[in-house]
Amino acid sequence: MNRLVLYLAIFFTFLLNTGVLAVPTNGRRMVRRHSRALLAERQEQELVCNGHAELCDRKYGNITFLGAHDSFAHSSNPFALSRTQEVNITEQLNLGARLLQAQSHMNNGKLHFCHTSCGLFDGGSVADYLRTVKTWLDKNPNEVLTFIFTNPENVSVSEVWKPVFEETGMAELAYIPPQPVMGREDWPTLREFIQSGKRVIVFLDKGADNRTNPERDYILPQFKMVWEDPYNPTDASFPCSVDRTAGPLTPTDQMYLINHNLNFDILPFFHPGFKIPDRLNTPRTHGIYSIYTHAMNCAAIMNEKNPNFVLTDFTNVGQAMASVNFLNGFTA
Repeated sequence: MNRLVLYLAIFFTFLLNTGVLAVPTNGRRMVRRHSRALLAERQEQELVCNGHAELCDRKYGNITFLGAHDSFAHSSNPFALSRTQEVNITEQLNLGARLLQAQSHMNNGKLHFCHTSCGLFDGGSVADYLRTVKTWLDKNPNEVLTFIFTNPENVSVSEVWKPVFEETGMAELAYIPPQPVMGREDWPTLREFIQSGKRVIVFLDKGADNRTNPERDYILPQFKMVWEDPYNPTDASFPCSVDRTAGPLTPTDQMYLINHNLNFDILPFFHPGFKIPDRLNTPRTHGIYSIYTHAMNCAAIMNEKNPNFVLTDFTNVGQAMASVNFLNGFTA
C-alpha cells in the first residue's frame, strides 16, 4: 500500500510540474511536501547498515564485528615475519572488517603505527592511516566503524592523539557517548549512529581513562567498556578467560573482544619465546567451526552473549566474515 501511494504521489508531482494538471500553488506545494516525506520514509525503511538491513535497529552492543589485528601491518611478502595482514586497509574494509586495531609508537616526533617497534614494522603515520580510512568512510556513508588503538608509550591524548584526529577530519565522525562509561546495552543502534553522522567509535587502551571533558571527548577508555581474552594465543582450541578489563562495570555488563589470531612460537625453549602469526593454519583458524567454538567458549562466561569483536590476522583468508555473519544470525 505504501509503495502504491508513493508511486501515485510521484506521478501527480510529474503532472503538476509539466502543467498537465492545474492546481493552485498552495496545493502543489502540499503535494510536493507529501511526496518528499514519503520518499524520505521509503529511503529510511530501505536503509542498509553495515551490509544488512536487519542490523539497522540492532544496538551496537548486541552485534558482532569482524576485526583486523594490527591492520596497518600489511604486506604480500611471506618473509615479512612481523606482518599480520596481507591486504591493505581499504581492502580489509571492503572485505567486511568493521573494527580496525593498531599499535602506536612515537617515531621522530610523530605518532606512527608500528608492530612492537618502528624498527621492526613501521606502518606509517597515524595521520596518513586516518586519512585513508576517512576516504573510505566518505564513500560508504551507511557503515559504522570501530577503532581500538593501543598506546603503550602513554602518549598524551589531548596533545597528540586528538590533534591528529582533528587535522584528518576523523573527529567530525567520532561518536561522543552521553555518559562516561557505556554498558553493553547503553549504546545506540546502527541506524542512530548513521543518522547522527557520528558513526566512528574510538577506543584507546591507555591514556584515555581520565577524560577531562566527557561532553567533548570522543577517545574512550577501552577496558572500562570492552574487555579482551588472552592475546597472542598459541592454543588452537582458544580457551577463554577475562584477561584485561577495568571497572566500574562487571565483565558481563561490558562488550568484549576475542583475540582469534593464532600464533606460532619459533623459539619455544627460550622465555618468553618469539611469536609470529601462524599464516599456515589461518584457513583452519578462520573456519566457521574454529571461530564459533572460540565465541561459545567466551559466551559460557558471558551469560551466553556473543563477542562484539572477533580480531583476526590475515583477515582476507578463510571464512572470517562468514563466521561473523553466522554469529549475527545470518546464514547466507
